[in-house]
Amino acid sequence: MFLNRIHLNPRSRAARRDLADPYQMHSTLCRAFCEPDRKCPEGEFLWRLEPETDREGNPRILIQSRSLPDWSRIATLNWLAVEPDPSVDLVEKLMLNALKSGQRFRFRMRANPCVTRQGKRLGLLQRVDQESWIERVGRDNAGFSLPVLPSFGLSNSEESHVDVRISQERMIRGQQPSGNELKIFSVLYDGVLSVTDTDKFLQALQSGIGHGKVLGLGLLSVVPVA
Repeated sequence: MFLNRIHLNPRSRAARRDLADPYQMHSTLCRAFCEPDRKCPEGEFLWRLEPETDREGNPRILIQSRSLPDWSRIATLNWLAVEPDPSVDLVEKLMLNALKSGQRFRFRMRANPCVTRQGKRLGLLQRVDQESWIERVGRDNAGFSLPVLPSFGLSNSEESHVDVRISQERMIRGQQPSGNELKIFSVLYDGVLSVTDTDKFLQALQSGIGHGKVLGLGLLSVVPVA
């Protein structure tokens, strides 16, 4: 797995188009991971538009990929604001071959917390439901747990809450070439997690979590906690 960071030029018309439509962003990024006129391999990369910019105010994109990108294939003049940062080998950087249960990582993930009812996927809009969603996904599917904050008797509820920061709630919209509109609710999660199942955790890192990966959701990025 490789981690890549690029900054887009907001003065570029093509970059503004991609920033406005995550489906178009994914389509453009695909060109860096496959030969021209070939379909991008499914699951080849995950990506996320970060809330932070560089010092010049250029939007930042984080991309995690199975192979190294070739940014020259995008071939759009001035699409990039600056030269891309060198790719980082995550297996080596995070020592994933020696991953152990109990290890702690600071993490970030933009995801679609949701439930399916009567065949329809519904976004979870309440904070307590969003917390429960990531706690459940980590426990059942992704091999991690989150710290728990006790209630301290501050409310009538005796329930504890997971220690996670939730921000940047927004509806993401994109348009497919067929004209169909894609729309999905998303939030940004930041916090600290502990690995409970190394196999599930590695799978979550590689494949992402939840729905909407084409639209820039599901990338679980982590940094070790000393």
